[in-house]
Amino acid sequence: MIKRVRSWWNREQNQQTPAISKDNIPQHVAVIMDGNGRWAKRIGMPRIVGHQNGMKAVKRTAIAADELGIKYLTMFAFSTENWTRPKDEVDFLMRLPQEFLAIELDELIERNVQVRMMGNKEHLPSHTVDALTEAIRRTENNTGLVLNFALNYGSRLEITECMQTLGRQIESGKLKAEDITPDMIGNTLLSSDMPDPDLLIRTSGELRLSNFMLWQLAYSELWFTDIYWPEFKKEHLYEAVIEYQQRSRRYGGLK
Repeated sequence: MIKRVRSWWNREQNQQTPAISKDNIPQHVAVIMDGNGRWAKRIGMPRIVGHQNGMKAVKRTAIAADELGIKYLTMFAFSTENWTRPKDEVDFLMRLPQEFLAIELDELIERNVQVRMMGNKEHLPSHTVDALTEAIRRTENNTGLVLNFALNYGSRLEITECMQTLGRQIESGKLKAEDITPDMIGNTLLSSDMPDPDLLIRTSGELRLSNFMLWQLAYSELWFTDIYWPEFKKEHLYEAVIEYQQRSRRYGGLK
């Protein structure tokens, strides 16, 4: 009897959970890692405990993305607006990249992961920049998953600086305004060496983009979950990818 019940349950589970198709894996997944502080508050701990556990979720997600065959994983680690948070919290967040890479970099190298960063380094502490620069240098020849940290990043600032770059080319006579194309803008953004995200994941139940990759996400599939970021696991990434595979990407057309 127990075997029959187990067999029935397994069939039901298999029917309810579509399998991931290896033929339709999103090439680039972007993640807004939200809810660290609320997760910590829920369990009666300081916000920094949430950020520490969020760091563990970064590793879990990177490993799962690599196993799935995702080529690019962009993690929204710190926005240009996050500087308004309490100084103690900001200082802690600025130490996290150094702590994360000190612990995980050797394994990332073993897994053939390439570390990148997009954002404004100018206002970051030297210890944060040094840790990322070292990780980028040591992984620059790796050919596996690209783990891209959006740090001190804001999409409106990115687009503004892109327009300023193109404007200076117009002023110098190297470019005419009518020559500007969407591809030219895309190639001037910080993500110019990556394809646009196929899939955006945001945790914690919030339903907004929060100034993240506004240009690049124009035709991305969006997936939101109530799970707080420190709780995010392999199965949640799989759930997002399965949903992505069930959607039809028409890019404004009728296909």
